[in-house]
Amino acid sequence: MSNIKSIGDLNAKTKQTDKFETLDPIKTFPEEVTKIVDVVDTDGEIVFLSTEGKLYQTTKKNYDEKLQAIENLPPMKSISTGYFHFLALSNEEKPRVYSWGDNSKKQLGFDTNTTDDYFQKPTLIEPLKKENIDQICCCGYCSFFLNKTTNILFGCGETTHGKLGKPEITEDYANLQKLHENVANVFGGQSDHTFIIKTDGKLYSFGLSKNGELGLGHKNDTFKPTQIKLEFPVEDISKIRLTYQFSSILTNDGKLYVTGSNQLTGFGSDLTEFKQYPQFQNNNTIIKDIDCGYDLFAILTQDNEIWFQGKFNGNNPDALSVIIKIQTGNNLNNDLSSYNQIKCCDEKLMFFFESKSYLSQDLEKLLKNGCLSDCNIQNIPVHKILIETRIGKSFDLIKKYLESNCKLNEIQDLLKWIYCDQMINFKTTNEILNHFGIQNAQKTKLLTNDLKQLLFDEQTSDFKLVVKNEEEDEEEDEEEELYIHKFILAARSGLFLNMFQNIEENLQKVKDYSGKSLETIELLISFLYTDELPITADTDQEFIKEEFEDIVEYYQLNPRIPMMDIFEKYSKI
Repeated sequence: MSNIKSIGDLNAKTKQTDKFETLDPIKTFPEEVTKIVDVVDTDGEIVFLSTEGKLYQTTKKNYDEKLQAIENLPPMKSISTGYFHFLALSNEEKPRVYSWGDNSKKQLGFDTNTTDDYFQKPTLIEPLKKENIDQICCCGYCSFFLNKTTNILFGCGETTHGKLGKPEITEDYANLQKLHENVANVFGGQSDHTFIIKTDGKLYSFGLSKNGELGLGHKNDTFKPTQIKLEFPVEDISKIRLTYQFSSILTNDGKLYVTGSNQLTGFGSDLTEFKQYPQFQNNNTIIKDIDCGYDLFAILTQDNEIWFQGKFNGNNPDALSVIIKIQTGNNLNNDLSSYNQIKCCDEKLMFFFESKSYLSQDLEKLLKNGCLSDCNIQNIPVHKILIETRIGKSFDLIKKYLESNCKLNEIQDLLKWIYCDQMINFKTTNEILNHFGIQNAQKTKLLTNDLKQLLFDEQTSDFKLVVKNEEEDEEEDEEEELYIHKFILAARSGLFLNMFQNIEENLQKVKDYSGKSLETIELLISFLYTDELPITADTDQEFIKEEFEDIVEYYQLNPRIPMMDIFEKYSKI
């Protein structure tokens, strides 16, 4: 089953109303597409990215039910779109950048002599092959490419109104070139302005400013990155979304701040500085996600309400400030309770994604099949140590309260949070957690943080993995016993799952025969518990990297885990 839903009309260019009326699964993906992780669109063209790294391109007007993958491309890990062009970044050891679409303003990174070039298929940007590009970002008629190792931002495209943040450029369009140093992150969209976070930890903006979208306190175009003053620390930012004449920021605690056009800010007048969105200013609404299309803004709340604001009815000015609230209900095939990402497309089309960590995906399977469960609540097989670790109380106390005071569906919702960090019913689950003294669970009680308490914990473990410790100074190899938990191994490793299911005796320990070093095995176990790799400056990273090449296959981990990408991520810390 796909992890993506759509709302709206794929052929909305023909007829438009001011209401979204359907929320149905996309049913046209081929069987080999098991999961879509991103979707972008421009000018009626839609591009999907799957977990396999394949790109699928189609049009809204003539939606291709076969949805065939674009051929002759390496696996991709990210995509981006501006007004009329696309970028894609490959998922290789040294990523490569591809671009396609309109190149009339040199936004594709190709130096062409015409003003109307239109590249139909993804084409490698040759000059960037020398750079280790980690992030791509389209912005209007511009393209940005960030090397996070050197913190250098490259770019190309339209230069008017400061759109590349370089005041000394006098031409209307610029070829690919080095733009800015000390850049840690870049944010764009279907907009004529850009935000960056620098290595000093501050937020900056530059570009066209018609309605205050730069958040600088004025409506003047800005030709070099200028710091934005915020009511909150930059490290509290969860997401930044930009669109034409509008900017939005979502914080880690689910608050929404906006600036720019009165069509989208909800204030009835333009803003030139970031202010909290008025609809949610004086209540306890927590926002899961936000996204922008061209003249369109969408909000997904923790209570599974979808809010839209913007240009729904063609060029009818009476519809420009309409907010539409849609609550999911029993009339839908499935509600949005487990969907935590929203993506806006032009012309009344939204997509929703069920985004889970690899850890929560694997533990969810354990919850469903009850493998290695050692107790139950309302006849639901569960794992005692996980329940106690997440709630912080004895299992008997938890079981007694739940079975005496909670309905079956409420218990199921709580277990979804315990195993997967997902709030299906925000209100009732929080009420149960509040009873056990847990406040603001989504911020204070993350699954990965709780499982760190169990990592190599002798007191709670029920299994030992015996690993050779090859010391250079020792004549004979010594053995180390790592204290771990069967339910974690069964959830995350097919090797151990088969072992525990097919051997009748109650295994207490087993030797590791992978041939990997003790340091590698310890890093692997840490990843199984936390989805993180605790790599330090003392880690022999080149040696560990070589050992990780085949570790997924040997331990039969979730094959979709991009282990080498995760290693690269943490090796840069």
